[in-house]
Amino acid sequence: MSAAYDNALDVIAEVEPAVAGAIRGELADQRASLKLIASENYASPAVLLTMGTWLSDKYAEGTIGHRFYAGCQNIDTVERLAADHATALFGAQHAYVQPHSGIDANLVAFWGILAQRVEAPALAAAGARHVNDLSEDDWERLRRAFGEQRALGMSLDAGGHLTHGFRPNISGKMFHQRSYGTDPNTGLLDYAALRDMAREFRPLVLIAGYSAYPRRINFAIMREIADEVGATLMVDMAHFAGLVAGKVFTGEHDPIPYAHVTTTTTHKSLRGPRGGMVLCQREFADSIDRGCPMVLGGPLGHVMAAKAVALAEARRPAFADYAQAVADNAIALADGLLRRGARLVTGGTDNHLVLLDVTPYGLTGRQAESALLDAGIVTNRNSIPRDPNGAWYTSGVRIGTPALTTRGFGPAEFDRVAELIVGVLSATSPGAGADGRPSPARFELPENVADKTRAAAAELLTAHPLYPGLDLG
Repeated sequence: MSAAYDNALDVIAEVEPAVAGAIRGELADQRASLKLIASENYASPAVLLTMGTWLSDKYAEGTIGHRFYAGCQNIDTVERLAADHATALFGAQHAYVQPHSGIDANLVAFWGILAQRVEAPALAAAGARHVNDLSEDDWERLRRAFGEQRALGMSLDAGGHLTHGFRPNISGKMFHQRSYGTDPNTGLLDYAALRDMAREFRPLVLIAGYSAYPRRINFAIMREIADEVGATLMVDMAHFAGLVAGKVFTGEHDPIPYAHVTTTTTHKSLRGPRGGMVLCQREFADSIDRGCPMVLGGPLGHVMAAKAVALAEARRPAFADYAQAVADNAIALADGLLRRGARLVTGGTDNHLVLLDVTPYGLTGRQAESALLDAGIVTNRNSIPRDPNGAWYTSGVRIGTPALTTRGFGPAEFDRVAELIVGVLSATSPGAGADGRPSPARFELPENVADKTRAAAAELLTAHPLYPGLDLG
């Protein structure tokens, strides 16, 4: 393996040595820090090597067997493999593996739903087979109908994602949008309140899923609510797809049997390449498969190949053990934080992440994130419900277990990680800006605390090396 990467980097360095240096530097940085960002992981060498191939050089707009370019037989092979692995792994009726990212997957899902629920009835009413066959009057009516649809998704501060209707994102501009939150006392989803909102708002799309909600969702109830108001249930499982694939989430907590359309990224807890994917019930398959050229550019053959490799890995028995370890480690991390006096949104976790409220330390999320990074602990700041500091500075820090679980960390190591986190935050104080006023971004952390924490982190990391056997000199 070392020879493969050494040779590749030598070739890169002949053209642009700074890029080769940045690649080496990124590996060094990842090896030397406690990676606790919930949306990050470590892809296998097989997945990484698959992306660096000449499959990148081929245009392949269209779908399997129906391309707008000749010579796509090898792209057909890898796309079919990825889709077959996805449907088998998740028990889905159909898989579309072309999206380049999670946002792209959600765009494909939104427009696929609009095509199925709005465009298809309009074509039938006009006696047309294609939008190009519509009269100008019919087309104008369809355009207005597209722009008058409603979506209901989880609010950003409650743990939802910006693609669930957040106004600066395209999703918040496509739909008349409303957000549901969580119970102000428990931080948990209030299904009764959500049902009342859905009855009043009558959305076309009910969006379930999260980016920073530390609990499971009952998708049976979500589908029941969607059916009651005539909505399409769309689930964004980008964060917890690995827990679904590994059968940690089953029954009512597995979205696939309940959602009309399910989107995901292929990295995060699924541990594949950066990319997206849409799973759907058969009735939506044709509409979803129009993702390119509807909203996507040409498929990335090298990334679809890497998705196929990662999904093949996830179908092995060892992945189920990994997924269970991710969940067990999250509980150990939460327990370790709580025992040391930390405040967690919802009081704990039953997925792969915890959301730490840093206001008891007198800090903003931005200050906490920066102090932890200075001590060798990589996290990301995140809003908490009804966050007084807004979405930029925030009042929380999101902490996830997928990456360090990949390195072999177990509950004992995550308890030690909890100790280090609390130690850093307890020693950190707000800092002042150049004008001497308190700054929500500045912090002060004693150098001896940062040094001691980095040394403790290095001890943990040395015991669980990243890509052992890979020596880049």
